[in-house]
This record gives sequence, structure tokens and C-alpha cells, in this order.
Amino acid sequence: MNNITINGERLWDSLMQMAKIGATAKGGVCRLALTDLDREGRDLFVSWCEDAGCTVTIDKMGNIFARRPGTDNSLPPVVTGSHLDTQPTGGRFDGIYGVLCGLEVIRTLNDHNIQTLHPIEASVWTNEEGSRFPPAMVASGVFAGVFDLEYGLSRADLDGKTMGEELKRIGYDGALEVGNREFKAFFETHIEQGPILENEHKTIGVVTDAQGQRWYEITLTGQEAHAGPTPMATRKDALVGAARIVEKVNQIGLANAPLACSTVGLMQVFPNSRNVIPGQVFFCVDFRHPEDATLSSMDNTLREYCDQVSTELGLEMDFKEIWYSPPVPFNKACVDSVREAAKASGYSHRDIVSGAGHDACYISRVAPTAMVFVPCENGISHNESENAEPADIEAGCNVLITAMLLQAN
Repeated sequence: MNNITINGERLWDSLMQMAKIGATAKGGVCRLALTDLDREGRDLFVSWCEDAGCTVTIDKMGNIFARRPGTDNSLPPVVTGSHLDTQPTGGRFDGIYGVLCGLEVIRTLNDHNIQTLHPIEASVWTNEEGSRFPPAMVASGVFAGVFDLEYGLSRADLDGKTMGEELKRIGYDGALEVGNREFKAFFETHIEQGPILENEHKTIGVVTDAQGQRWYEITLTGQEAHAGPTPMATRKDALVGAARIVEKVNQIGLANAPLACSTVGLMQVFPNSRNVIPGQVFFCVDFRHPEDATLSSMDNTLREYCDQVSTELGLEMDFKEIWYSPPVPFNKACVDSVREAAKASGYSHRDIVSGAGHDACYISRVAPTAMVFVPCENGISHNESENAEPADIEAGCNVLITAMLLQAN
């Protein structure tokens, strides 16, 4: 096995340069999908890829593919990548690390004049976070046939702006059809976003599976009224109903510990006035578990409880499950390539299940797929304090290039 090593300093410098786009005062990054900052990050990535001799194409969902030719370009490419968009209070590594690992693989192959049988591609997937345009992983979902193109382009933010409109506005509404492309293999490199690798002093996580997820949007409607004259017994307080459901969401997660996760991360209260009883509340629920049967049980419990609360408090309820992503087992051959690459590179490693959703989860439906994890400080992600060590960042990319070469030749 060829143990080619990447240029860790160059990879780190690229990460830090990209982190300036959308940099926050607390050291993080806010680069929401399809904003001007996202366009600026895309432009920089494309320019770097073109400087590395790649041919860049963009599909109708704004997904970017930078190709380094192989010796037989009739063969499907070995692809790697992740996303450029961040959370509103995001970090410097989530997503973009996997994107720039792809670029560094190409740069390293160029440095060593290494030719691969299959082409190599670095990719960017649009709106992975789902923070601005729910649900998450929309563009990779369209690529994999989970969503149709019309659905993807019609996803709207809280201001009513759609993905299709914003792609056109920033100049990334590509001409390439979405999907209908064969990959020899797909790899995504990512920070763990959890504490396991750091706690166990492991450098590489060999990702075997990813948790299933269910996302919900719930609207409770009661009646706004004056906070003073309205007796407690006659109120139809939508926020009281939401508060009960939020507590139940937390209980559902605890009842299915240690693998379950349950979160309410967004809430809007109307009219949101200090002396008016809330007449309407909109909020979101996020459920995760690696076993589909448990995820379904969590779903049933939530639905039953929401019906109970809305009936008891005299509230109208609009309950929508807006996204379901089943648990994902990754491709054995690709997972083995990651494990072999970690061993060959001399890095400590362990098998691990991803607690977060990634574009790799959808790509796995149409291509052999695996992931590489590296530790992040205190397991913190989706946070401006998100951090990773340069040595770990380099190690993950070294494993990636070795795994990709195993597949590309």
C-alpha cells in the first residue's frame, strides 16, 4: 500500500483562510447556505480547484464537482467532499474540513505526479445544515433521488426566499442535471462532533453506520388575550402547550438512552408580547437513534402526547414530520478501505457510529460510501468554540488519500 502523506500545513492554512469568510467575533463562522458569504466561499474553493488543474462543473442544486482526470476517464470517479454552509453560530471545521480534504488530496497527487486509474473528484453539497432551508442535506438528497428537483429548489427560508431563487442570485444555479452519475466510491471526512474519540485517545473514527433522524414542525394555536384580566382557567395558552411538549421531547430522549437524542432547537412565539397570552407557537423537534424500531417508538410517543396536550388545553395543532432519514449502514468495502488506511498510516482508531446526519448518508443510497472521523475538542460542534488539532486534521486527510487510492486503482 502506498503511504502518501498530504501537506498538513497547507491544509490547515486553507482551512484558516476559508474561516475568514463569515468569521465571527468569538472565533467561529456564520456562513449560511446561499448567502453572499456562501458564494464567496464557493468562489474561493472553485478558484483553488482550477489552480490545481481541475475541471469544475455545477449541477442544478448548486452541488460542485472538481475533477482530476484519471488514466481511464470512461471509469466512474472516486469522490470525496462535504459542505461549505455553517450554522448561525458555527465553527471552522464542520463540513468545510471534508471539502478541503478533497482539494488537498488532489494537490498532493499533483505534488507527487501520481496518476490514478479512476478520476478523482472533490465535491461541495448545497445546504447540508438545513439551518436556513430545512430539511438538512437537501441537495445531496436530490442527487440520491430522495427528493425531486422541484422540491429541492422550492425549499424556503423564514423570509420566504427559495433555494432556487437564491442559487440563481449568487450565480450557482448550474446546468448539470442532478444525479444520474455513477461514483466508484464516495468518502466524507469530518470532525466527530462528539467526545468519543477524544475521550478514548483515538485519532481516527472508522464510521460504520449513521443514526436515523426524524424532524418535525409543530404549530399550536390557542387564543391571544390580555395577561391581566383573563382568568387562568379560561386561557388557551399555546406556549403552555409547547412547554409541556418540549419537556416530553426531553423525556423521550432520556427514556431511550444512551443512544437516543431529542432536541427542540427552534421556537417562534406569536405575538411575542410581554403582556399578551401567546396565541400561537411554532417549534421544531429533532429525534435521532441508530435503530429504526426505537426511532419509530419515539415517533409514536411524541404523536400521542401532542394529541393529548392539544386536547386538554383546547389548542389546535398542525403536526408535520418534514424529514425522515433512516439509519445508514455504510459500504463494507469502503469502510474496510478506511480501516486499512488507518492501520497502514499507524494511527490509533476505532469503529464508530455517527450521531449526526451527513451528505454521505444520502450518497450511500446511490454509491458505495464511508466516512472518516477525527476528534474535536471536548466533542463540541455547531458552536463558535469548535476546535480540532492540526495533527488530527492532517491524520484524517492522510487516511482519506490512502483509502481513495485503494478504490481509485
